[in-house]
Amino acid sequence: MPNRLIDETSPYLLQHANNPVDWYPWGDEALERARAEDKPILLSVGYSACHWCHVMERESFENPDIAAQMNQSFVSVKVDREERPDIDSIYMTAVQAMTGHGGWPMTVFLTPDGKPFYGGTYFPPEDRGGMPSFPRVLEAISDAYQNNRGDVLTTTEHLLDRMRQMSAVGQQGFEPLTDEVMRLAMRKSAEDFDDRHGGFGLQPKFPQPMTYEFLLRHYLRTEDSDALHMVELTLQRMALAGIYDQIGGGFHRYSTDAFWMVPHFEKMLYDNALLVRLYLHAFQITGNPLYRRIVEETLEYVTREMTSPEGGFYSAQDADSEGVEGKFFIWLPHEITDALGDEDGEIICRYFGVTPHGNFEGRNILRVAIDAANLAREEGMEANEFGELLTRSKEKLLAVRNRRIAPGLDDKVLTSWNGLMLAAFAEAATVLGRSDYAEVAERNAAFLLKHMVRDGRLLRTYKDGESKLNGYLEDYAFLIDALLILHEVNFSRKTLDAAITLGNQMVELFWDPATGQFFDTGHDHEELVVRPKDVTDNAIPCGSSMAVDVLLRLAVITGDGDMERRASGALRAVRQLMMTFPTAAGHWLGALDFYLSSPKEIVVVGERGDADTNTLLAEVHKNYLPNRVLVGVEGDDGTTEGLPLLADRRRIDGRATAYVCENYVCQLPVTDARALARQLVD
Repeated sequence: MPNRLIDETSPYLLQHANNPVDWYPWGDEALERARAEDKPILLSVGYSACHWCHVMERESFENPDIAAQMNQSFVSVKVDREERPDIDSIYMTAVQAMTGHGGWPMTVFLTPDGKPFYGGTYFPPEDRGGMPSFPRVLEAISDAYQNNRGDVLTTTEHLLDRMRQMSAVGQQGFEPLTDEVMRLAMRKSAEDFDDRHGGFGLQPKFPQPMTYEFLLRHYLRTEDSDALHMVELTLQRMALAGIYDQIGGGFHRYSTDAFWMVPHFEKMLYDNALLVRLYLHAFQITGNPLYRRIVEETLEYVTREMTSPEGGFYSAQDADSEGVEGKFFIWLPHEITDALGDEDGEIICRYFGVTPHGNFEGRNILRVAIDAANLAREEGMEANEFGELLTRSKEKLLAVRNRRIAPGLDDKVLTSWNGLMLAAFAEAATVLGRSDYAEVAERNAAFLLKHMVRDGRLLRTYKDGESKLNGYLEDYAFLIDALLILHEVNFSRKTLDAAITLGNQMVELFWDPATGQFFDTGHDHEELVVRPKDVTDNAIPCGSSMAVDVLLRLAVITGDGDMERRASGALRAVRQLMMTFPTAAGHWLGALDFYLSSPKEIVVVGERGDADTNTLLAEVHKNYLPNRVLVGVEGDDGTTEGLPLLADRRRIDGRATAYVCENYVCQLPVTDARALARQLVD
């Protein structure tokens, strides 16, 4: 018989709906039962694409004896960390305080009022590798709660104090913000860089796109070639290795080794969104066609496999299929020759490094093992002939792969992650001149503004026609960022106004005047044991760093000085973090770069889609100019009311016209792309 999770929409919760565990979703019902029966809460947090979450479910949550032990002694609550980042953040902080590390699945034991007193991550069903078995942990925790209540309560209070200390990283600061912060961050990043294989540290290796975005900005600011080298080495190694899906496009979550070779095979929407923009910016700077190809292949993958009929973007694809991690993505040599024929198959096997003994559990993760030009020469082929063979072969192999049992799809739509991908499509549309990307972006924005807003309040998650949960800081900040970029595509005042409205709401809901920082939850959120305030950039920008980023840009557009003052105060609060742990502050450093620059204020007045308008816009988008804002006005009749930046902006002689200002000084309006180019670099 299904448990209470059967009524949820989260794919992760639904995966557990038929466990023999008497699961509850997070909410008043579970907390009230725990209080009424005086039982501790067993909180289990994970996500649908998490391999070890699946393992623990198979080993423990589907085990009738372990489930009976859980049902007897605990009120068990299952949480999807992607739907409830607040719950995840609060109790992950507790686990890290207790154990020094964290991860998923996360298992935390709470008092009935939600205070943590013990926790960990994965527990095996029997004692193994120095880890206690899950049944032994359950027995010990139940005994401690029933027979040593005083010790448990003392532990909770000490732990809550420790959690408050850990969350106090971003307190108000008064030190000046200077270029020295970025120079120290660059120096620290270089110390941690793997100059042989790219990436930071040894293994596992995560993409960390925000850190490389900072390095690109640092290169533009200082012309430090080392910064660009670090980015290019990493992007090229990733693009040619197993972390990139050589057949279907898109990136896997991370590499388990130092070489980007063997990935953890799940694919997350946010990784691909952030990496698309990173590769796009690298293409703008270098012109390397490899980077453009990766952008286009990844966006094709998202369009093909991660986009709902309604226009929303799905959250993730699992690492496992048929209970085996990576099975969907790996190959035997005969599978390739069967699909392509012996002659073409052998060439493609050489290119992708496919061998009979394999490189992953007897099979092959595809990687680019030999330079295409060298292989073509050795095979007596022209470069374009090999390129056509490669394209044709990848299409055939993708068709073969699509006949396999696919990994699970987490088809919930999250506002924040959709904002990241919306921004990627919108920016790629402008830089690459792809109208199809613009259409995807417009459709996604329409979906979000229709389905993810209720009574003016942004919501978090959508699935099967149901939107729910109040949006978090990251939902607001990421969507604002996307709408500002989308405005550059459509020149729509409606799009721009939506971003400004959300910006004002974001400040009203999340700003903490006492610390000069943002909370992650709104003042209308349910009361939890602490109100979370995460200031570190991890796999995605933290809500606070993106909020500061968009406030700085909105301040330029609207002339609202309060927005800039809040943003600068929040930046000062994380000054030490940026200098000491730059890989945990990549997006903060990007916002700081904007703040310390003299951003270009660009207004283009013209009919969107006309040739002269497109020529001016192409000049703006040709180069990577991160420290600028661009506002478009649709012809002379475009609405400019309420925005000082747009005052008295008109076309000259009926032609599309660009206005460039900086530091309160405006240059003469221009209608010629060459003249605009000179103004952009001055």
